[in-house]
Amino acid sequence: MIDRLKDAAEFLRSKGVTYGDVRYVHTTREAIQLTNDTVDTLTNDVDQGFGIRVLMDGAWGFASSAVCTAGEMRKVANRAIQIAKASALTKREDVILAEQEPVKGTFETPFDTDPFRVSLSKKVKVLAKVNSILKKNPKVRVAESTMDFIRTRKIFVSTDGAEIDQTITESGAGYTCTAVGDGEVQRRSYPNSHRGDWGTAGYEFIERMDLVGHAERVREEAIELLTAPPCPSGERTIIINGSQMALQVHESCGHPVELDRVLGTEISLAGGSFLTLDKMGGFRYGAPIVTIVGDATVHGGLGSFGFDDEGVPAQRFDIVRDGIFVGYLTSRETAPRVNQRSNGTMRADGWNRVPLIRMTNINLEPGDAELDALMADSDGALFLDTNKSWSIDDQRLNFQFGLEAAWEIKGGKKGQIYKNPLYTGITPQFWNSCDAICNRNHWHIWGVPNCGKGEPMQTSRVAHGAAPARFHNVTVGVSQ
Repeated sequence: MIDRLKDAAEFLRSKGVTYGDVRYVHTTREAIQLTNDTVDTLTNDVDQGFGIRVLMDGAWGFASSAVCTAGEMRKVANRAIQIAKASALTKREDVILAEQEPVKGTFETPFDTDPFRVSLSKKVKVLAKVNSILKKNPKVRVAESTMDFIRTRKIFVSTDGAEIDQTITESGAGYTCTAVGDGEVQRRSYPNSHRGDWGTAGYEFIERMDLVGHAERVREEAIELLTAPPCPSGERTIIINGSQMALQVHESCGHPVELDRVLGTEISLAGGSFLTLDKMGGFRYGAPIVTIVGDATVHGGLGSFGFDDEGVPAQRFDIVRDGIFVGYLTSRETAPRVNQRSNGTMRADGWNRVPLIRMTNINLEPGDAELDALMADSDGALFLDTNKSWSIDDQRLNFQFGLEAAWEIKGGKKGQIYKNPLYTGITPQFWNSCDAICNRNHWHIWGVPNCGKGEPMQTSRVAHGAAPARFHNVTVGVSQ
């Protein structure tokens, strides 16, 4: 296959393109879902194809095909060139790419146990055991549990001379328990909502979750929420647990620092950003304790890889340093607008999609607090856990998050449980109210497998390292 891609790149060179790349993608997916005692989803599919992207006459052209023959690649190359020439007729300015040394390399996700070699019966038995524990109380009407595994091989060749072969393995699992009683419906999830937690790892990632071991607690909390009072409204000090902090980073930092969104070239689906170019390097995004980095090199993160879909090596870089906004997610096309080179964040969700700037692992760096000590120092605060809903405006400023549960902190411990909590805020004000972040003992990289962007929409798998953190004077209330 790599020889066919190299031939296609040579063909592009012979046509006089300014730049071109050929990207082959082969993906294997396995998905399992049990609802109560029924296996209602069981899929194992394979997909492959290639896409060719060219820069000619100052404009992009892209075409793709699932027929991976040498002859088809030449046809698709010609089609991409024609599209680039047509696009050039309406361009506002020439596309200029940041310099990038061509890389020849390989990458493979490290893992202990190949998830595709673990028997299907073993996986189903784990999920069935979880559901049986969740269903032991008749108030639990629905128990849903899932496992997902994805292996993607990408081969990338460019007219600059890049040759990259990488294979990425992803594993994920989780479950949700829905309880019903006295006209009330409540749910609790583990280890996170929205299809659980994910990482670039093997089956050992699933085993470390201890899915069965947490099922009884999750069931009892769902039942307890049925008779819990509503979350009190007003301004409160809150401690947000790690999984919700991950989504907070995702929505109020990850998306607004995508430079194509800032420049308005990828804006129609989800809007723009308040973090305009004039703010880079001087705008106080958050309190001095807040440092947020992009890091595609961290072990096990769902946004970890060897090279992005422009052949740029994975990198770690600052986004917010000591509370000051200092950097964007960039591509080879957008990086020159901020006098930089690409920091390797261009990815597509398949062979038939053009790469876009996407989050990698966007991580809130840990602080120095121990959770027990932070709780002891937060009497009367609310402890918020596990996302249920989210909403944020098209500039990523005004947000609202609904959660599954909240507890009032009394005597350094979780006391009264409340149902249907929500909190709201304005992004810079919210992050400037942060005065404590838990240390690395409580820090975890949470996988987000469903990040949407683009038209047609592409679904990317990203991640966020986070630990519980404390914020003051936050408006809380009750979600409907």
